[in-house]
Amino acid sequence: MDVEAARLIGAGLASIALIGAGVGIGIIFGNYLSGALRNPGAAAGQFTNLLVGFALCEFTGLLGVVMAFIILFT
Repeated sequence: MDVEAARLIGAGLASIALIGAGVGIGIIFGNYLSGALRNPGAAAGQFTNLLVGFALCEFTGLLGVVMAFIILFT
């Protein structure tokens, strides 16, 4: 296998993290919305947890993109 082909395959595999980040963000916001509709009084107390979960999922996606760029351009 050529080194360039291996780099492209590795970058493609590293970008799979974006799929997981998208699914995770959807699950987090969906569950928050479901809980907020069931108990609107507790929604404000859970908003901080929502933002922390969103940030962690987004960081996972960004880390995958950075790894793909490192594989491609180094």
